[in-house]
Amino acid sequence: MKRDISNELLVWKEQPKRKPLVLKGVRQCGKTYILKEFGKENYSHVAYFNFEETKSLSSIFEQDYDVKRILFELGLFLGQTITPGSTLIIFDEIQECPRAITALKYFCENAPEYHVACAGSLLGLAIHAEQSFPVGKVDIHTLYPMSFYEFLAASGEELLADYLIHLQPGDIISELIGGKLRTALKQYYVIGGMPEAVSTWCETKDLQKVEAVQQDILSSYELDFAKHAPPSEFPKLSAIWASVPQQLAKPNSKFIFSHVKKGWRSKDLEDALQWLVRAGLVYQVCKVEKPFMPLSSYADATSFKLYLCDVGLLRRLARLPAGVVLDSSEIYTEFKGAMTENYVLGELVKHVDEKAYYWVSGNSAEVDFIIQCGNHIVPIEVKAESNVRARSLAEYRKKYTPPVSVKTSMKDDVSGSEVRLIPLYLIGSMGTMIGDV
Repeated sequence: MKRDISNELLVWKEQPKRKPLVLKGVRQCGKTYILKEFGKENYSHVAYFNFEETKSLSSIFEQDYDVKRILFELGLFLGQTITPGSTLIIFDEIQECPRAITALKYFCENAPEYHVACAGSLLGLAIHAEQSFPVGKVDIHTLYPMSFYEFLAASGEELLADYLIHLQPGDIISELIGGKLRTALKQYYVIGGMPEAVSTWCETKDLQKVEAVQQDILSSYELDFAKHAPPSEFPKLSAIWASVPQQLAKPNSKFIFSHVKKGWRSKDLEDALQWLVRAGLVYQVCKVEKPFMPLSSYADATSFKLYLCDVGLLRRLARLPAGVVLDSSEIYTEFKGAMTENYVLGELVKHVDEKAYYWVSGNSAEVDFIIQCGNHIVPIEVKAESNVRARSLAEYRKKYTPPVSVKTSMKDDVSGSEVRLIPLYLIGSMGTMIGDV
């Protein structure tokens, strides 16, 4: 399955002052697959090393950080010569060998002619750990679950994905094409963007098999809690993780620590929460009361919402039946907003800005997302269906007069100047849709 990040990898390959590449992302989002495919397509040879499968590989890094010796011994292990420029070296599950992570500094400084790409689970935690991660000596890229556009292409709808990517403000979307896109979007809500779930759907069209894959992924995340987190944090991680759908379902979806478990407070759960955020498993969307640049300076870290890294996993974790989503059943009305927001946030993170916020004005108004897009602060109101009435956005605009605002819904309409209407299935192209303002 083609992934958009392949273009970033090509740019990295051609850089004259190339640093080792670190590809981070949640478990099973496709990191190993994309690096192997990239190596096959762009190099004569791939030297693949998995530190989780072959524990003894770590011994090569125990003696010292002499890169020439390390490369020679790795070549002996594989039975092949590792050649600068024509061999892609892949270090997979590199978090299992902390000294290999440290060695990346010496690859950067002493052997930049070698092409080294690394992947691993929970590398976001290693980056924040500070003690051994060679910040400044590596190029860090993030692979997210597949976007809606990638999902379309994988599903055999390459022309439809290409059509979306090339749409321009003011273009007319016919009812026929719009209906097809809305149907595909509902399927994406159900399946999400985890590559194995998408592949299973494309090959079988069997939702039960898709849900089995999703459940396996969720189980693997909980195993990571037990394996990689401090023992005292495991029950807290599991409790926070399980509470996300419940908290999003509330009319006010602000995350409340005491709702995780009665008696627990923020000081009890803060470390566990940050573990999940740094692992990339949840997105923390903080409140801003003043939408000024930089947004991070006006964020209230004590008031936030939590969303999952993938909308399909949110649905599965919530035990929401697929048929309810596909049929837009009335009994799904309240949670539909949470699902739609989780989808929109995922697309914004992948295509527009990695950090989003929300805005609240007392008890009278709330704008779902506020992001920095170029030189502007853009408020985004999310509607799960075709309704484009947005009283909160109107209040925000009256107070701050932004040059551009966004309403996104199921309506097949790409129009507006100060208030841009963007269909939900097109929100990944928001940057193009609002232009230079």
